[in-house]
Amino acid sequence: MEQPVIALVGRPNVGKSTLFNRLTRTRDALVADFPGLTRDRQYGLGRVGPVPYVVVDTGGLGEPDDPTYHDMQGQAVRALDEADAVLFLVDAHAGVTPGDEALTHQLRQRGKRVWLVLNKVDGVDPDLAGAEFHALGLDRPWPIAAVHGRGVPRLMEAVLDDLVGSRHEAHEPATPGTDDDGHTDAPISETHDSARIRVALIGRPNVGKSTLVNRLVGEERVLVYDMPGTTRDAIRVPFERDGQAFTLIDTAGVRRRSRVRETVEKFSVVKTLQAIDAAEVVIMVLDAQQEISEQDAHLIGHAVDAGRGLVLAVNKWDGLAPADRDRIRRELDLKLAFLDFARPRFISALHGTGVGRLLDEVAQVHRAARAELPTPALNAVLADALEAHQPPLIRGRRIKLRYAHQGGRNPPMIVIHGNQTAALPAAYKRYLVNRFRRAFSLQGTPIRLDFKTGENPYAGRRNRLTPRQQRKRERLIRRNRRKA
Repeated sequence: MEQPVIALVGRPNVGKSTLFNRLTRTRDALVADFPGLTRDRQYGLGRVGPVPYVVVDTGGLGEPDDPTYHDMQGQAVRALDEADAVLFLVDAHAGVTPGDEALTHQLRQRGKRVWLVLNKVDGVDPDLAGAEFHALGLDRPWPIAAVHGRGVPRLMEAVLDDLVGSRHEAHEPATPGTDDDGHTDAPISETHDSARIRVALIGRPNVGKSTLVNRLVGEERVLVYDMPGTTRDAIRVPFERDGQAFTLIDTAGVRRRSRVRETVEKFSVVKTLQAIDAAEVVIMVLDAQQEISEQDAHLIGHAVDAGRGLVLAVNKWDGLAPADRDRIRRELDLKLAFLDFARPRFISALHGTGVGRLLDEVAQVHRAARAELPTPALNAVLADALEAHQPPLIRGRRIKLRYAHQGGRNPPMIVIHGNQTAALPAAYKRYLVNRFRRAFSLQGTPIRLDFKTGENPYAGRRNRLTPRQQRKRERLIRRNRRKA
């Protein structure tokens, strides 16, 4: 049976994201005491309840003077269209507000099954607090405390029993996460689908990450607004292309530390770094109309340190003057010289130029990061590298590298055994990395080398002298004493 979809709606700051995290048992949704944090649809796999389901967190239908209010409302309406049931969250402490009444009217127009959820009941009498909400004309309110999980399992058991029981059992069950044509629409948890490639889009604010996500998916899935920092959370967007399943993670733009002032911005930085850790491949989006900054290099460095495959997307390339194109190419060579393994792709997310090749590049990088490297082939490459260029001498002794084998994947790790490996210069390590990369076509992924020095079995032990050696030692000692 297809997984049911449950949408969380309500005014800002009523606890939707807290409940989302509780239901998915994750921290994927940004949570703080700040209205309007969630502005896009956030998907997750529900884990509280008798059957699996998809839960969708939406932006609060907030104050009309917020410049993104109408766009957030559009995102919430799309979530309602996708949902089989709606959890309408209200605040037990705030009572019924005009916003609650307006949202109730909207929900009635959608014709969805609505569950009125009375959140934040800790410290209040649920019966007294809930009495006021009967005026909304919905079913009785379900009291919960999302932050502590109180009442949440009982609520979800009732919601899911109602959903599963009302489904048409005669209908042929569809493949989970697909429609009747086999196209993926509902998100699938990456922990349950190892073939799904997780891709994080990172970069400074307003470089076009959300526009690129929408272009790749082919719909307005993520809010796009001409104001830096519109995306404050990490939004997961699952989709399928040419038989390959992807999950795109659109992240908040990371600003320089001196500009990270609000608590919200600090949380966004953390979510971006967490998105890198959760991804298998990272698309670093650069703005061709701006200089490559130190912040760009630091962010890329974090992705490389995390061992993630990397694709450089240089956006806003259309209409750029030849001189500006030459400038950005020079900056890529000079400021990102350490990224010699990642090919830049010059694109226009707005117009679609070059975007189609990005996912092909992502798939290639993913394959390279997970490549299996046979031990005989690794040793053949190592032998050729040593024959072409021997390691240097250390205190008159040559560093010897004896054999290699694979120690891990994603990123590829190659373990090399030898002697005096701790003294191997960084330049020679880079030489070996480049030899392995060319031999196995490991484009777009970092390669880690782990050097092992064989232990000397006689280290720390004194040699035992033969009787002849002992007599010679004693003669030398007596001779030295007479000379003294």
